[in-house]
Amino acid sequence: MAPATADKIRDVNIRYHDLAAADYDAKWGIDYGEPGQTQVTGKLAKALGDEPGRYQRALEIGAGTGYFTLNLVRAGVIGEAVATDISPGMLGTLSASAERLGLDVRAVRCEADRLPFPDESFDLVFGHAVLHHLPDLEAAFAEFRRVLKPGGAIAFCGEPSRYGDLISQVPKRAAVALAPAWRRLMRATKRDYFAQPDDREEANLEWLVDVHAFTPRKLVALAHDAGLGDARVTGEELTATWFGWMNRTLEATAEPEGVPWLWRQYAYRGYLSLQALDRAVLEQRLPAAIFYNLLISARKPVSVT
Repeated sequence: MAPATADKIRDVNIRYHDLAAADYDAKWGIDYGEPGQTQVTGKLAKALGDEPGRYQRALEIGAGTGYFTLNLVRAGVIGEAVATDISPGMLGTLSASAERLGLDVRAVRCEADRLPFPDESFDLVFGHAVLHHLPDLEAAFAEFRRVLKPGGAIAFCGEPSRYGDLISQVPKRAAVALAPAWRRLMRATKRDYFAQPDDREEANLEWLVDVHAFTPRKLVALAHDAGLGDARVTGEELTATWFGWMNRTLEATAEPEGVPWLWRQYAYRGYLSLQALDRAVLEQRLPAAIFYNLLISARKPVSVT
């Protein structure tokens, strides 16, 4: 099969994310209160290798519904925020959430490899779970460097690792096998994915939107080739990912209203507990490549020739 063209990748991502926008925050348990702020600032600190300072002007690539941008603004990490995405549906949801929260965030629809901003405009360029959707990574990283001020940083979190993604298939397959028994135990009704045309299209597109999985070496090379220095890659989530993917796969087989509240609490609190275990023990001892998520940061040199 011939590889998908850049235009095809963009089209699929726009269609999928437009369809997913309305329910995205609920699906992934996105929070804009203290738990969400703690989670996001923690991820940024892990990517940077230190507690984040105050960034006067920051740009998010593939901001989606605003999980990172809105939480970082609320936490006081970002002053002026610009959120970009190619999905008008996602940006619409982000803008509605920003208005509800009383936040001033500029939403701009654009592509990562053609940013409509002047050179040296931002102190921080960041993103969460976005690089693996981009058709032209080299051009995108060149744009990140161009719009960064000298000494500014990039920080991208939540990128799938090649080996971690393979490992995650084990709990997903186990969940599929266990799903009928789990639904009986929960007294939940099997979900009809194709009850509505939009549901059918979203389910079909979900398999097509991810076009990359990374090794640490690949991410470092992308940064260095773009002229960014001090590149560092870390890994995040191992046992939490196995637990989370198994539970999400089980839940996806049932009608949402049939999943008991107690189960959802168990799944949420169990995930947080294992996330803490990964952070305190495993991430300090195991190579980044085996974790499900990779985080990368790098800086634009102060002296530019």
